[in-house]
Amino acid sequence: MEGALESVALSAPRDVGRVAGTDDGASVLATSRKDFRVRCTSKRAVTEMLELCGSFVQKLGDTLPEEIREPVLRDAQWTFESAVQENVSINGQAWQEASDNYFMDSDIKVLEDQFDEIIVDIATKRKQYPRKILECVIKIIKAKQEILKQYHPVVHSLDLKYDPDPGL
Repeated sequence: MEGALESVALSAPRDVGRVAGTDDGASVLATSRKDFRVRCTSKRAVTEMLELCGSFVQKLGDTLPEEIREPVLRDAQWTFESAVQENVSINGQAWQEASDNYFMDSDIKVLEDQFDEIIVDIATKRKQYPRKILECVIKIIKAKQEILKQYHPVVHSLDLKYDPDPGL
């Protein structure tokens, strides 16, 4: 249920103002109807709250007679969820139009923390590994030099002498 409670701002009637009348100059109080739904930022958080409230609806059904409990509870749950969906806007959009892909602030914070840890880890490796690699390369080169110093050819070359008179 982390992040389930989010800030919800109720919008009061806005844009109430005086509008100039016609030729007579009388002013008329004009109100423009705006979105009076509860503004939320996460559809997932509202869904979690609906699930939480669903358990309360189930508890209310415990007092009903057994024969009518199931259909009445189903109807009450559907009515409650429909009413919430009609009276909530997700980032200014209606429930059906809103996407489920928005991350909650707590999710983003966790991802940012993990990202920071990965950056620090990589930066540390960038500093440490070149030194370790250099040490290994130096050892390998020294080992190759030692091997080359110990190399002696197995086949000995023969000294060929030139015989100017081959037995004539």
